[in-house]
Amino acid sequence: MSEQKKQQVVLIRHGETEWARAGRHTSFTDLSLTEQGRAEAKLLQPVLAGWDFKQVFTSTMKRAQQTCQLAGLTDFEQVSDLGEWNYGRYEGLTIEQIQQQRPDWNLYSDGCPEGESVEAASTRIDRLISRIRSIEGDVALFSHGHTSRAIATRWINLPIQQSHIFALDTATLNLLGTDQSGPVIIRWNVKPGGNYSAHP
Repeated sequence: MSEQKKQQVVLIRHGETEWARAGRHTSFTDLSLTEQGRAEAKLLQPVLAGWDFKQVFTSTMKRAQQTCQLAGLTDFEQVSDLGEWNYGRYEGLTIEQIQQQRPDWNLYSDGCPEGESVEAASTRIDRLISRIRSIEGDVALFSHGHTSRAIATRWINLPIQQSHIFALDTATLNLLGTDQSGPVIIRWNVKPGGNYSAHP
């Protein structure tokens, strides 16, 4: 009997929005992609074409769903746990504006006032990962910047507070999986194009 294929998880941050371009924190504000964001998302099509995903999940925000559809995956399920970190009072602000109020602020250590705490975000991400690992087959996830970084961190069993180490651009390809030693990050923050193939 052949060895069962190890699960791979394709994790994609949505394409550019006006607020993402400006560096403004965006969680519950439901923005659409810019023309640049739509073009970024379309570059994912040839990479994902023909991939046999058992499940495709997006956040409930249209920027993630638009990215998914433009990437050629039209059969998807909305999953609230893929939503962006709730920034509360910091919604719409840039990091510079936030640090004017609180110079030492770090999302992954401090959470957000009137938004999501570090503990709540970690619990949500862990619940999502447990759901993904219960699926037999590959999974595609379309999410957001800070949440995607947290997914990667918790996937490899690091504390969510270390999520800052994973820089992440819009509409990049990220591949999570496992090897003989346990959970691994196979590829990270790769812009599609040229002869790139998502499969390792």
